[in-house]
Amino acid sequence: MALNKKGSRRITVDETEYRWRIRRKPSYMQGLCWTPLTFAVEIADADQPGTTLVVTSGQPHPSNWFDIKAEPIRPADVTASIREARAQGWNPTNSGAPFMLDQSAGFTPMP
Repeated sequence: MALNKKGSRRITVDETEYRWRIRRKPSYMQGLCWTPLTFAVEIADADQPGTTLVVTSGQPHPSNWFDIKAEPIRPADVTASIREARAQGWNPTNSGAPFMLDQSAGFTPMP
C-alpha cells in the first residue's frame, strides 16, 4: 500500500527520508471520537513501496464533529514514532502488511 503523495509531508529520520500523512477528513469513528487519530508513514522515493507504518495516536482527530480540542501531530512526534517502530522491528523497505504502532494509551472514547 503506497501513500498518496498529495498532502503528504517529507521528514528525515536518522539519514532516511520518509513521507507521512494524516487523513484530511476523519473516519466516521474518528469523527464521533470513538477512535483516536491515526497517521501513516512510508519510506520516500523507493523503487518498490515497502511496509507502511500506521500509528494510532492518543488523541482525537482535529476535525472531529464535537470540536474536542486536539493537539497537532508535530514532526517531532512523527520522528519519535518512527524511531519506536524501528526499535520494535519495522523495516520500511520490506514488503508486507502494514506495521501497526499503537500509542493510544490514555485515549478515552466519547460515549
